[in-house]
Amino acid sequence: MTFSAVLVAAQWFFIFYFISLSAGYLALNLVSILAIREYAARRWSDALRRSFGGLDLPVTILAPAYNEEATIATSVRSLLQLEYLQYEVVVINDGSRDATLETMIREFDLVPFPDPVRRSLPCEAIRGVYRSRRQPNLRLVDKVNGGKADALNAGINVARYPLFCAMDSDSILQRDSLWRVVEPFLEDRRTIASGGTVRVANGCTVEGGFLTRVGLPGNLLALFQIVEYLRAFLFGRLGWSPLNAVLVISGAFGLFRRDAVIAVGGYSTDTVGEDMELVVRLHRLYRAAKRPYRIVFVPEPICWTEAPESLPVLKNQRVRWQRGLSESLVLNRSLLFHPRGGAAGWLAMPFMILFEWISPVIELAGFVLMVIGALLGVISMSAMWVFLLVAFGFGVLLSVSALLLEELSFHTYPRFRHVAALALAAVFENLGYRQLTAWYRLIGLARWATGGKAQWGKMTRTADWQKKP
Repeated sequence: MTFSAVLVAAQWFFIFYFISLSAGYLALNLVSILAIREYAARRWSDALRRSFGGLDLPVTILAPAYNEEATIATSVRSLLQLEYLQYEVVVINDGSRDATLETMIREFDLVPFPDPVRRSLPCEAIRGVYRSRRQPNLRLVDKVNGGKADALNAGINVARYPLFCAMDSDSILQRDSLWRVVEPFLEDRRTIASGGTVRVANGCTVEGGFLTRVGLPGNLLALFQIVEYLRAFLFGRLGWSPLNAVLVISGAFGLFRRDAVIAVGGYSTDTVGEDMELVVRLHRLYRAAKRPYRIVFVPEPICWTEAPESLPVLKNQRVRWQRGLSESLVLNRSLLFHPRGGAAGWLAMPFMILFEWISPVIELAGFVLMVIGALLGVISMSAMWVFLLVAFGFGVLLSVSALLLEELSFHTYPRFRHVAALALAAVFENLGYRQLTAWYRLIGLARWATGGKAQWGKMTRTADWQKKP
């Protein structure tokens, strides 16, 4: 076969791949629209029922912290002001090298407390447990550094309640977020995990642990990520929820049944994508054992977190995410097309493999080969324009439709100029930003494939969205 014939064949393959990718996401969009309409129809009755029901299930909030002195106090204050009847906050200081521990001791009057620890899951040595003299539901675990997964396992060992909420210590929950993410556990006793929406805090204002103003960042990278997060959560996860096929619950905000997580071995310390790996493992083991279960995504509970504002930090994040995705899929590959795999094994896993895992290779190769073919005259300009229309046009359509759905359903961004800026970002993030993140994901895939050392990299926090008390 000649080089020209290869390019022509590749042309049709890439066009077909992008059409299939877009069709898959559009199908998820349709399911998401139906799901969010149903959710919106009952949200007010749920709020009324909750106001008079007093049915809150006890929850332990786990907040692993490593070098988080810039944001830890504000995040913990927000957790202590949640609208929830019975919960505790456990901060796990994972061997921080900065003043995270000292900040917590100073801000919340922590003192050592002889708290017995049940070792249900293996973890690095715990150096001490502290309790606040001002906040009876606040404790801190100080331990030897072992990574986020190890810190969460330590927190699960210390937790007193049957449900635990895993979140990032640099994040901010809205005051009603916890009871909204608990609702699936009240509605169906088979629920073992639920997750909420994560949004970008850059450009917002937080005072004393409260989100007081929703705004947009001046940084272009952070602005693009707002649209990206809307698309990922409102479509990418909400679309799988009615099928019981959610494979990812964000490590920034997820609620789990403690006994279910202990039964499957807790968080894996052998992967940098411990949040996704745990969820996929829950699917795999529960389906293999024929145990009834539900893993749910709820669109309204919101967790606000800081997005990267520099290319090096963004690169580290996306390389880590792609590596975590690779590890999660490979470690749980037996779920794929398992006779009892259900929608998770027969739909979500193939979709994730084709359109998330190997997509950086195909997307970037498609752009390169199509340009080469057009320059050599092997691929017609009409075919080139069809490819660009599919690649860029459908990307814009998906981003704009996610923004439209958000505005119609929740209207988080109150001003017209916010919506206008996000609409422009929804268009222009497809012209360079998406290709850049695909390149970073390709690096992550390559590092995983070649056995490169897994590492988190440094996440620089600006914390300029927080006002000092």
